[in-house]
Amino acid sequence: MATTEYNDLERQIIETAQQLFIEKGFAGTSMSDIAATVGINSRTLHYYFRTKDKMFKAVFGSIVISLMPKIHDIIKLDIPFVDRMGMVLDEYIELFTKEPYLPKFICGEIQRDVNHLLEAAKELQFEAALSLVKDTLLAEMEAGKIKKVPLPMVFLTFYSLLTYPFLVRNLITTLFLDNEEDFTSFLQEWKQHIITELTNLLSNDK
Repeated sequence: MATTEYNDLERQIIETAQQLFIEKGFAGTSMSDIAATVGINSRTLHYYFRTKDKMFKAVFGSIVISLMPKIHDIIKLDIPFVDRMGMVLDEYIELFTKEPYLPKFICGEIQRDVNHLLEAAKELQFEAALSLVKDTLLAEMEAGKIKKVPLPMVFLTFYSLLTYPFLVRNLITTLFLDNEEDFTSFLQEWKQHIITELTNLLSNDK
């Protein structure tokens, strides 16, 4: 099989698995489901991915692999922490706009088997990026640059405010917006709200 043909089929398998994982969840999706949807036999699928777990890591990795280096570089910048969080928000919003069902998928996997998700995240260096954020937060708290706040408070303020609009996107659009395109403008306004909340939470100017 030519390299281009191999890569094209591998990409099609990953994209199909991603769609099925999102629709049916990891536990509810079988390798046979993936093979049938792609239009190949199970033997061919196992040639690319021997187990569903390897498939999961490939799907998760294909989505977040480009995000991790960006977060790492942003956190290393010598600018106020809240400004860095604003830049990280931009990266997440771009990713979730491109992959709108990703927050739902992640939340579902957290409820189903959080250890499985964390193990995949660790292999894909997502955990390393979160550790860098954690260490940076603690160091700046100790240095007095930002207020000492329990880390779960910071984590939940950031991620709950970030992900919830995507989880209830249809409701927000139906109740408050004229059309789907307005959601993009709303996200920019919401981003500023998140930054304000982070500023209020972490500012020492109180």
